[in-house]
Amino acid sequence: MLSDIGLLIAADDKDTLLALLDLSAAFDCVDHEILLSELQAELLWPGWCRSCADTILSDRIQRVCFNGCLSLVLLLMYGVPQGSVTGLLLFLLYAAQMFDIIASFQLTGQPHADDTQVYISAPVGETQL
Repeated sequence: MLSDIGLLIAADDKDTLLALLDLSAAFDCVDHEILLSELQAELLWPGWCRSCADTILSDRIQRVCFNGCLSLVLLLMYGVPQGSVTGLLLFLLYAAQMFDIIASFQLTGQPHADDTQVYISAPVGETQL
């Protein structure tokens, strides 16, 4: 990951602070309400698109079988369907918000699958902690 050209240029003769973010079970971390409100408010999706996304996300359930015994059915409040184009698209739209937040702090973000590098650089000697 550190071979990224943007990071290498940022670190050349500069003080650079790097943070590595790793989204564990990234597809399972998507908050439905945040995603749906983002689709409508920020991306200006028409109401019918939001309804389609809501249909895809709602009424998803999960249960576990252990030693032949089934658990209770749980309603999933987070996550997008995995293994589908729609699930991937919804995850990418959700994750894009992270880069708006990173940029709002004048930081640079570099995505790498479900990992992200966040860094800031300043000329040597101009940094104060």
